[in-house]
Amino acid sequence: MKIKQSIKTSLHNQCVQFTQSRLDTISNTIEELQESLTSETKSSAGDKHETGRAMVQLEREKAGKQLAQIQKVNQLLVKISTEKQSKIIGLGSVVFTTKANYYIAISAGELQVDSNKFYAIAANTPIAQLLLGKTIGDNILFREQEFTITEVY
Repeated sequence: MKIKQSIKTSLHNQCVQFTQSRLDTISNTIEELQESLTSETKSSAGDKHETGRAMVQLEREKAGKQLAQIQKVNQLLVKISTEKQSKIIGLGSVVFTTKANYYIAISAGELQVDSNKFYAIAANTPIAQLLLGKTIGDNILFREQEFTITEVY
């Protein structure tokens, strides 16, 4: 039971680190863009200056949207309990199958815990949609490949 708990905790922590890294990157980008806007002085080529400011402003808006998105992901991670154990697959489940292993939380790509490889996937991804609500022994058909759920916690 402790091993299962440590795997889930490790996967969760790696997802938190993943989102924190993205958050830091986006925050730095926003800071740099803000500095760009405030440090740019009016040049003699007025139109060129205004175009440059508009481009920086657009980039800042894009970064702001990315920031809002990553904050939503962080809020979702906070809701996931690493203590909760369930035989039925749901948000926060660690799922072992005959093909691959999954952690249903956020889309964070491939994660490693000890010698096991896991794919951190969001609940709204196609594979997660097939897994949600299933349990040990259920068969899944995904992209013309069939696999069986061997373990859930």
